[in-house]
Amino acid sequence: METGLIHVQRALLSVSDKAGIAEFAKGLVEFGVALISTGKTAEHLRTAEIKVTDVAEVTGYPEMLEGRVKTLHPAIHAAILASRRDPEHQSQLEQRRISPIDLVAVNLYPFEATIEEETLDLSRAIEQIDIGGPALIRSAAKNLECVVILTHPGQYPEILREIRQHGGISLKTRLRLAQEAFQLTTRYEGAIATFLSAVSATEASLMTQWPQPFPPFLAWGLEKVQPLRYGENPHQQGALYRGSRTKGPCLANAEQLQGKALSYSNLLDLDAALHLVLEFSGPAACLIKHSNPCGVAIGEPLVDVYQRARSTDLVSAYGGVVGLNRIVDEATAKEIASTFVEAVIAPEYTEAAKEVLRLRTNLRIMRIQAEEWQLPPDPWDMRRISGGLLLQERDRTDLDKTALAVVTKREPTPAEWEALGCHCRNPTRGFSARPRGHPSG
Repeated sequence: METGLIHVQRALLSVSDKAGIAEFAKGLVEFGVALISTGKTAEHLRTAEIKVTDVAEVTGYPEMLEGRVKTLHPAIHAAILASRRDPEHQSQLEQRRISPIDLVAVNLYPFEATIEEETLDLSRAIEQIDIGGPALIRSAAKNLECVVILTHPGQYPEILREIRQHGGISLKTRLRLAQEAFQLTTRYEGAIATFLSAVSATEASLMTQWPQPFPPFLAWGLEKVQPLRYGENPHQQGALYRGSRTKGPCLANAEQLQGKALSYSNLLDLDAALHLVLEFSGPAACLIKHSNPCGVAIGEPLVDVYQRARSTDLVSAYGGVVGLNRIVDEATAKEIASTFVEAVIAPEYTEAAKEVLRLRTNLRIMRIQAEEWQLPPDPWDMRRISGGLLLQERDRTDLDKTALAVVTKREPTPAEWEALGCHCRNPTRGFSARPRGHPSG
């Protein structure tokens, strides 16, 4: 038996998101674990006919201030923070008749979802700032040598499996969960700090202009997605990180279906290709090399669009990256496979297209789920400088033909006006992820 195992005997469950908590609690009870819980979580568990002890019975105090104070008590935090290896800690617990808590399952009030609601209620947003939850998470994560901390319903099944297989929770698992826990509280506090930096006060009231594009304080939590094949050059190492505030179609959320590992330059080119085709509401294709467009085309069917984009500059496009804003069909896949390109990014690929592209084993095939393309793309462009970041709006201005002054001897033809970009470029205006002739179209 592994010596670093924690045998869970007593657990505290206090969750905002009730998904899966009853099933998890039943699993713990089957292993003989005693359960403590708070308010609505306890009610939820009792409805599922699960025996649970109220936190108020443990602390000797009822929940106060409409639930603002529930678990902020030495009988809870001492039970979590006490080291099982320290005789003095154990003596103090015994003197005060406090039983250790071995597992804590907590998730936080939905603050970020609240401040993203269409109509912002400032008072409600502030009420959604969780206090007891982060305190429980930090206590349990700090004492990871002795306590298991769970912060997401997706973690419940693996914990039950590990207890079933090994009789307890390993130090390796506890460390990973503690790392995830502190990452969560960091993102959570960062979102609060960013929001509150956009709140101002008069003598008698608070007000905010949220969402604010450039708040006085900006917290941008980042998590490592994967190491890169190499950086800009083969002798440089690199890694991809994803921002916690990322929404809509973004490269950091893309799934790689096949091909070699990505490099730094691959990702820069793929990102440029993605944002370029996102500018068009109709079918569009582009080829990018060293972050510069070698060819861009719109129209239909998609295979013709790709051919026109490629034919713009066959030499520069060699070894470049392809971007498409429609599902790739077999005909388009054959055209892509007929020349040397490094990578392709699109909303989806038909099964026939995948079969064609699979023959090019080194070709990197990237997919961003079609439903994400229905959302507005990331509106911000960020650039790293020494000691900081530059943040600006992306250039997505629609060119208005009537607002432009023609200074040449002749006015552009309709085709030239279109080539200049005087057309609908907003991707939220009726994008369809279905290719022409797709069976669901």
